[in-house]
Amino acid sequence: MPGLNGILNVDKPAGLTSHDVVSRVRGLARLRRVGHAGTLDPLATGVLVVALGRATRLLEYVTGLPKTYEAVVRLGQTSTTYDAEGELTPPRQLPELPAEALDQLLDQFRGPISQVPPMYSAVKREGRPLYELARQGVSVEREPRQVIIYDLQLRDWSPPDLRLGVECSAGTYIRSLAHDLGQALGTGGYLAALQRTAVGSFKLANAVALDTLSAENIVQFLLPPDSAVAHLPALSLDGEAARLLRFGQRLPRPAGIDEAPLVRAYGPGGDFVGIVAAAGREWKPEKIFVEESDLHG
Repeated sequence: MPGLNGILNVDKPAGLTSHDVVSRVRGLARLRRVGHAGTLDPLATGVLVVALGRATRLLEYVTGLPKTYEAVVRLGQTSTTYDAEGELTPPRQLPELPAEALDQLLDQFRGPISQVPPMYSAVKREGRPLYELARQGVSVEREPRQVIIYDLQLRDWSPPDLRLGVECSAGTYIRSLAHDLGQALGTGGYLAALQRTAVGSFKLANAVALDTLSAENIVQFLLPPDSAVAHLPALSLDGEAARLLRFGQRLPRPAGIDEAPLVRAYGPGGDFVGIVAAAGREWKPEKIFVEESDLHG
């Protein structure tokens, strides 16, 4: 399927890595240039944004978007990986934990927090992913990271399982959140289940199940490339300005326009030109999509 470009909002099933999903899409689309934004662990299900063809150039703008999850934290045990895939300690007796007290405890995890990535993660240390060291039984000091928990809701408490709704910044480890919550309670805890319900404007309600995709229908589920940058302000250009941008030239930027770091630019027919950045009194091409007709017109 040469020339296939666009975004897929995939509902990843449990048991597959994000790379497995990309490999499946490559096979269906008969296309090598396929990538994803925002890795999901094999245990996790839900929204995985996959890009095909030239749309892969826009994945970097998806990676930093806020994410929303439904998580099940199992209290009374800990895990080497902070989730159900690791080696678990024997269950311990839980004290009486009223839902009101649990909700109050969640306050310390709301807003900006410092979080240490788990050893079983893709964070690199001297060029090597931490999970490689963890598999060798090596544990190293990890630098804490600042993340933001925009919203943290107690959905249900059915001991030993605590169901949470989480809206957070990119880079947040829900596994670490589960572990840290267990530590704060003194009971231990690990992530028993996880579903990602949103990545920016990509919602689970609109996602396509991986098993639904086929070589025959993949095109009908393909979103336009600019859906990856729908969160950026839009800039409308006339035909000449769009042509100049596509040739890598800067454009004058009228005074009085708010300085957005990045905008998505469109030609007069609503065709997507690419991403441009404000640079003083100019618009600077940042990531431009050149059409064949522009090169010869």
